[in-house]
Order: sequence, then C-alpha cells, then structure tokens
Amino acid sequence: MNRGTKGIPAYELLYVVGIIAISFSSIFVKWSEADVAVIAMYRLYLTNLLLLPFAWKYRRELFALTRKQWLMLGASGLMLGLHFLLWMASLRLTTVASSTVILTLEPVLVMLGSYWIYKTKANSAMLAGMGIAIIGSVMIGAGDFSLSGDALAGDILSFLGTVAVAAHMLIGKGLRDNVGAFPYNFWVFLFAATALAVYNVAVGNPFTGYSGQEWGLFLLLAIVPTLFGHYLFNWLLKYMNATAVSMSVLGEPVISSLLAWVLLKEALTGYQLVAGAFILSGVWLFIRRGQDRAELASKTTARSSSI
Repeated sequence: MNRGTKGIPAYELLYVVGIIAISFSSIFVKWSEADVAVIAMYRLYLTNLLLLPFAWKYRRELFALTRKQWLMLGASGLMLGLHFLLWMASLRLTTVASSTVILTLEPVLVMLGSYWIYKTKANSAMLAGMGIAIIGSVMIGAGDFSLSGDALAGDILSFLGTVAVAAHMLIGKGLRDNVGAFPYNFWVFLFAATALAVYNVAVGNPFTGYSGQEWGLFLLLAIVPTLFGHYLFNWLLKYMNATAVSMSVLGEPVISSLLAWVLLKEALTGYQLVAGAFILSGVWLFIRRGQDRAELASKTTARSSSI
C-alpha cells in the first residue's frame, strides 16, 4: 500500500473533525449553570441513550468479554469520569485558554506510559512535532496563567484531569486491540456516568429540576464533543497509536480559545494566535509521522497474520 491510498486521508479528516468537536466542550460547560459532576454524568448517560438503538446490532460483542476486559473497561470508565469531573471543575476557576492548554501535557504522559507498557517508540520527527506543539501550547496560555487564588486551583484541577485522561487512553489502547469500538465506548461511557452518579448521590447534587436550556446543553455535550470527539478518537485507537490520538488535545486550545473569544468574550491576543500556529504545525508534523508508523505496524501485522 502506498501513501496515495484513500484510507489515509480519511483518517486524517476524521481526526480533524474530532479536534473541532471536542473544542466545543469547554464552551458548553461554561454556558451551563449546573454542577460540573451533573453535567458530566448527563453528558455520558445521554451519549449512551443515543447509542442504544445500535446496541442490538452489537449485542453479542457487548457481552462477549472476559473478566479481565470487564475490569479494564471499568477502570477506563472510572478514569474518564474522573477526567471530566476534574477538568470541568477547572473551567469554573480559570479561563478556557488556561484550562485547555494544560491538557496538552497528555501526549507526554501517554508517550511515557506507552513506552513503559506497550514499548511504543516515537521517531525524531514525531518528537520534534510534539516539542513544537507543546511550546505553542505553553505560549497560548502564558498571558492567562496565574499563580494565585482560584486560577491556580483551576490549573491544578486541569492537570489532575490530564493525568486521568492519559490513564484512560492507555487502558483503552490495551482494550481496543481485542474489543470493538462500539462495545468499548458503550461500556466505558456507562461506567464513567455511573461513577459520576454515585459521586452526585454522595455529595447531594440534584438529578432533576434543570431548565430546558440546561438539558439542551447536556444533549449538545453528548452529541458534539462526546460522539464526534471522544467516540471518534476511541475508534481511531484501532488505526493510530495512543500517543498520536492523544495529540488531538494540542489542537483544542487553539479552537477553544477562538470560540471563547467569540462566544464568551474571553480575550485572545495576537501572541496567542502566533502560538496557535506553532501548535497546528506541530500537530501536523506529529500526525504525519505517527500515521506513517501506524501504517507500517499495520503492514507488519498483516504480513505476520498471513504466514
């Protein structure tokens, strides 16, 4: 297979769609007045409700799982739920730019974890792309970072949420080699939502009494960043390595900051726009080289299975 095949651009296009979709997440959360744990819970439960009509088609795959796979699904869901809880909480304390820029540390954590667990390696071009993107990510939030009060607390929450989602990605990579995209997403979202439901019961957050606008925001979160973002990225784990997929977060600060500027009136400077160019160029370089490695691995696997 050469680089001119149709499958390669298709994966890149889906990757870009996912980045744009997840960038709306912070906007919807900022618009909502509900507790962040409630927002995250209904986001995931509504996502599963939207997936339910397709469950019959995958009914055998949904339950054809080993005990180890069930445990890993539970762990992955717990980490995803924790990520949403911590990251959404950070948005109540700091700006979209600061909160999302911290998420760019995820690829570093995922790459380290992938090397330790899966022995995944990155070539020099991928490392250069990651470095360029991370430099840009730090630049885009430089004017907005604060080392005092609520902003610092928000930064810490965002970082802890980044650790959680990196763990979710690593567990997911191990599962997606043998578990289909639909069963994986269905159970992970359900376990994550249920963990958040338990948390809401424990702290006394109400499950009802929200306005139509709030329910609309819950639904938008389920459709846009979850189905067209996280679901899509979980599916792409089958075809791209975990570090490459996690690099999607490096595009998020650029688009999220632009959306926050237009929709939330959060200031966006020319300095941040220049930094955004660094991020996008770094992401492009990493995706191209990361996909080359994924394609090579796919070819090697295909040859091995045909022997």
